[in-house]
Amino acid sequence: MQIGILYSRIRKDEKLLLSELRERGHDVEKLDVRKLEFGVGNPPEGVADLDIVLDRCLATSRSRYATQFVDSYGVPVVNTPDTADLCADKAKTSVALDAAGVPTPETTVAFDTDSALSAIESYGYPCVVKPVIGSWGRLMAKLESRSAAEAVLEHKATLGHYEHKVFYIQEFVEKPGRDIRVVALDGEPVAAMTRSADHWLTNAAKGAQTAEFEVTPEVKDLVETASDAVGGGLLGVDLMEAGDSYTVHEVNHTVEFKALNDCVDVDVPAAVVDWLEAKAETGVPA
Repeated sequence: MQIGILYSRIRKDEKLLLSELRERGHDVEKLDVRKLEFGVGNPPEGVADLDIVLDRCLATSRSRYATQFVDSYGVPVVNTPDTADLCADKAKTSVALDAAGVPTPETTVAFDTDSALSAIESYGYPCVVKPVIGSWGRLMAKLESRSAAEAVLEHKATLGHYEHKVFYIQEFVEKPGRDIRVVALDGEPVAAMTRSADHWLTNAAKGAQTAEFEVTPEVKDLVETASDAVGGGLLGVDLMEAGDSYTVHEVNHTVEFKALNDCVDVDVPAAVVDWLEAKAETGVPA
């Protein structure tokens, strides 16, 4: 089977996948998006012959456009461009999850500093402001006071890119020092872990401690519904414990799984490759 990997940097996650694919005898075409030219109606050499392409781009912009072009060439790509577009944008993700009935933190989007400050004050302090597009917990702010809110909003309004002027505001959820990451394949959980830290941000990329988490029926149902809401695929669904229930705060479309693979008994890359093989055989991306 001929399988393409879209990438811009080979991390441990990609090394695990490449090793598993090659052990199974697949022909793997590494597609460095920094060096490729995606012509309209004119695919890069070799791409049109691939059975399936897996998107592992590091940069959101490259992921969104590269998958769009690969899909336009008639080559199955996972995750799909629609899923990439939805998950890359927190506002779009929130709308999709809400439409599907998935519990999420209370969220407001504003386009002016005055209206953003009004929304923040309506939630009260602490409150959270996030970049509408971003990952690894970067540029997120927990606002403890009006003066902090005014400063952060001024900084965002002054930054050059228009996305910073989309103020994505959420209630602060009091979680028990951890959140939960579930890696799922078309809504079916592969494995899950908790990410614990003293800091309010519990991303593994920021040094959170990880431990295996047993997926409960409630979590399984939420993950399946959230996956369906964004179009399915290989996803990382992030949840927080809010009292006796859960709230989904993010769905990741180019999910990293190395930390998960290190703390669970499940062979995560093997499960991903099983799924990828099935997708390639059916020709249906997600």
